[in-house]
Amino acid sequence: MSEPNSWGFLLKQINDEVSRRANNAMRSYDMTVVQMNALNILMKSLEKKLSLKELEHSLHVAQSTAAGIVVRLEQKGFVESFGDPNDKRIKLVSITQAGEDCWLAAEAERKREEELMVSELTDAERDILLLLLQKVWDALK
Repeated sequence: MSEPNSWGFLLKQINDEVSRRANNAMRSYDMTVVQMNALNILMKSLEKKLSLKELEHSLHVAQSTAAGIVVRLEQKGFVESFGDPNDKRIKLVSITQAGEDCWLAAEAERKREEELMVSELTDAERDILLLLLQKVWDALK
């Protein structure tokens, strides 16, 4: 078990708390964090549309998992899927206006939560924290 003052322990505790808060926040939108990640990926794609295969790769999940996420988002009216007019073997997924509205509301909430996390830090400390976290992430890639 990690020491309470170790880097690993603190990062795990922070991750657990951020995940708990995110899941609680998403519950009010009848969403999961993974479903919101899918909307986020679609919102940031060029035409707010991707193939199911591209979405699967971006989410780092299996094809069956990606398909299940899309089905649940379709049931909520947040995405629609359809065949590529040029290649019927390719399934395309695009975000709907309801999906965009949900994403915008959740994104505003995410920004509030991030601001709360660093509210005790100065601007210089925030910059240093971001730089250090990026270095840690780069080392793990």
